[in-house]
Amino acid sequence: MSIGPEGHRQRLRERFDRSGFDGFHDHEVLELVLSYAIPRRDVKSIARELMEKFGSLAAVFDAPRVSLEQIKGVGAHAAILINTIPRLMDRYQKDRWKPNPTFNSTQEAASYLSASLKTERSEVFCILALSSRNALIAMEQIQRGSVNRTAVFPRLVVEAALKHRATAVILAHNHPGGDPNPSSADRQLTRKLNRILKDLDILVHDHIIIAGPSHYSFAENGGME
Repeated sequence: MSIGPEGHRQRLRERFDRSGFDGFHDHEVLELVLSYAIPRRDVKSIARELMEKFGSLAAVFDAPRVSLEQIKGVGAHAAILINTIPRLMDRYQKDRWKPNPTFNSTQEAASYLSASLKTERSEVFCILALSSRNALIAMEQIQRGSVNRTAVFPRLVVEAALKHRATAVILAHNHPGGDPNPSSADRQLTRKLNRILKDLDILVHDHIIIAGPSHYSFAENGGME
């Protein structure tokens, strides 16, 4: 059985792996953070002293670096790590809850896709996974091919749509040669994917082909049936 500081660190990490911070005291949360900045030392006493000096976990994280370094055992690396916590959470919240684009027209979807696909030199097939309100959940590249062809396996498209729990999708690929008009293979693939996804209650709103500044929409040209 592990004993000593390293054994205690390991037990904290295993507890976190099992259930996050459920059941952790505030000083134990601080111990876990400090264990990554202060190697080969017992950080329990350091965490407790920080809590006693500043009064709460939030106050420790908000404390100036110079004040943190006044605690014995807290060097520059540990102080900087502590200071990153609230800033990291701010960054996380902004990114986590930023509004995703919503596509209410072919032009909106084509403009979004064009930013990623118009400069590709090889054919790339991707999907836009959408919510019930047509908000973007994820854009995922399914397959990449040659300059004028990519083989698309329907199974991979289905797996991507299910993975993102999409209620609708927009299929998309590019034509690096500059002609946005679909080939017979494009038409066959569109019909096949539309049929497969429809059986899974996933709507296929469109299949958009990007060719430089131009695009072709199957939905606009009656090709989704």
